[in-house]
Amino acid sequence: MFQRVSEGYFPTLGLRLIRGRLLSEAEVNDARKVAVVNQTLVSRYFGPEDPLGRRIKLTLLETLPNGKVEDPVFEIVGVVSDVKNRGIQDPPMPEVLVPYTVSGMAERGILVRTRNAPEALLNSVRREIWAVDSNVALTNTGTLNEFLKQFSYAAPRFSLTLLGIFASVGLILVAIGVYSVIAYTVSRQTHEIGIRIALGASRADVLRMVVRMGLRLVAIGVAIGLAGSFGVTRLIASQIWGISPHDPTTIAGVIAVIALAGVSACYVPARKAMKVDPIIALRYE
Repeated sequence: MFQRVSEGYFPTLGLRLIRGRLLSEAEVNDARKVAVVNQTLVSRYFGPEDPLGRRIKLTLLETLPNGKVEDPVFEIVGVVSDVKNRGIQDPPMPEVLVPYTVSGMAERGILVRTRNAPEALLNSVRREIWAVDSNVALTNTGTLNEFLKQFSYAAPRFSLTLLGIFASVGLILVAIGVYSVIAYTVSRQTHEIGIRIALGASRADVLRMVVRMGLRLVAIGVAIGLAGSFGVTRLIASQIWGISPHDPTTIAGVIAVIALAGVSACYVPARKAMKVDPIIALRYE
């Protein structure tokens, strides 16, 4: 892919120069056929060779109905670091950056780097553009964050929200399930708990016994859940990027949250078990 840029494009976006130099103002004004390329292009097409001074042909430029460029062969003068250039999920494509003056094709975009909130300067930028040419039509104006939210983050955010809802429902079901089983078990073991207390078991012993039952259920569920998650790794991998589906930190965090939910679900039944009166419990023998 190629971009038509000015000499100010690189410092505005903070692109890091790796080798050679960037485009100069004179080269842009004179529409010279020079280019800056990214590291991916160098790695794919030049390997260990030095790309500086080599030439690259952008065939598409000589097939344009408007803004056709004769003999679109550009000399590589610099190499910049890779940045995302085809969405936030996919790896960078080989990219060539040439002076925007070589062709009048397609629309033009202006990027403005600000010290303060960019929203406050939108009207000022509009006035400056129209002061140069009042016939220019401005579209898709806004901040870079707004642009990313609209075109890059919308789909992942929807998926994240949907998965978050299902995960929350699942966590609630975990808590309800553990609570129900433990509460039922405690109600069935009231007599046994009364005997334990009568024989000298402390309230803390009863609390540990009930929590242990709950954690045993949680441990079984976590084991089954982990086995299931490893089984659907391919489906999970298609929804995330920049992190492994088997990321140990994430897995440990999930286990901790599930364990916390299980312990919390045990709290009410455990408190009820601690308050069992051994005299009343033994009366039903």
